[in-house]
Amino acid sequence: MSQNIVLTTGIYDLIKDHLRRKKSTAAEEEVLKEQLKNATQVARKDLPSDVVSVDTKVTIKDLTTNEEEVYNFVAPAKAKKRNQTLSIVDDMGLALVGYTVGAKIEWPLEGDEFKKMEILKVESLN
Repeated sequence: MSQNIVLTTGIYDLIKDHLRRKKSTAAEEEVLKEQLKNATQVARKDLPSDVVSVDTKVTIKDLTTNEEEVYNFVAPAKAKKRNQTLSIVDDMGLALVGYTVGAKIEWPLEGDEFKKMEILKVESLN
């Protein structure tokens, strides 16, 4: 679960800004800093289609409950509950951004718990 992530330069900068503003828990911050240190940055046009990023619909499987969940990630300014969209810097967006289909991820929750999940599908919202 230590796969390197792939980010556009814009998303990389957005996450760095999110960290600077102290909007993450200490556990999330630790994971994000490590991910950013090893992240591959690419231009938007070079981002593979199976990478979780802005304007993607992502299906995951919770590896604890075996339930599938679907998330629609957009830019922070476009996120609206009534449209069932989440910001890419929402907790779940930060957990999944930059990973590809098949990735297994452990993401810190409150306390000492980690959510274990696998990315099943990534689709474009456009």
